[in-house]
Amino acid sequence: MSGQKPVKPSADGLLASARAIKSKGPAPVHLWNPPFNGDIDMRIARDGTWFYQGTPINRPAMVRLFSSILKREEDRFYLVTPVEKVGIRVDDAPFVAVDVEVAGQGRKQVLTFTTHVGDSAVAGEGNPIRMAQDPATGEPAPYVHVRAGLEALIDRKSFYRLMDLGEIEDGWFGLWSSGSFFPLMTVEELERG
Repeated sequence: MSGQKPVKPSADGLLASARAIKSKGPAPVHLWNPPFNGDIDMRIARDGTWFYQGTPINRPAMVRLFSSILKREEDRFYLVTPVEKVGIRVDDAPFVAVDVEVAGQGRKQVLTFTTHVGDSAVAGEGNPIRMAQDPATGEPAPYVHVRAGLEALIDRKSFYRLMDLGEIEDGWFGLWSSGSFFPLMTVEELERG
């Protein structure tokens, strides 16, 4: 066995491992700590498109499967199985929130986001909404936490819907969801922008 070369990580190998796990929803990657096997030429673009060796992955089922074994450790992203861990590049957030469902209103409002890979996240204490600034354009960049340190960039149409739902609290414009208030910008910034 000591004469064997280590197997170079591949998308096909990761896909086979992910299929073998066959869990509904994200795999329990937080329980897995396999050795690091190097980086793989896989990238998630800011718009949520997954690329392998520079080519878009156009099969939604494959993207969902890969997203189910995605893990974040500090500022790095990995695809993890019980036996291997490979690094990938993420341009911004690994997910895009493509829809938001609104139930209730005011302080009793509940915002449920759906990502482009089918994950759902109810904004609240465990899944905060935050606002950043796109470094390239200077425009607002809103995010919602989805799971285990992984966020979704909220798409433009959902963001505009949210802006209509915003309220002012203590000098901040923000959103209520699940009993938590998420400040997005100061009232001064809102009036300027």
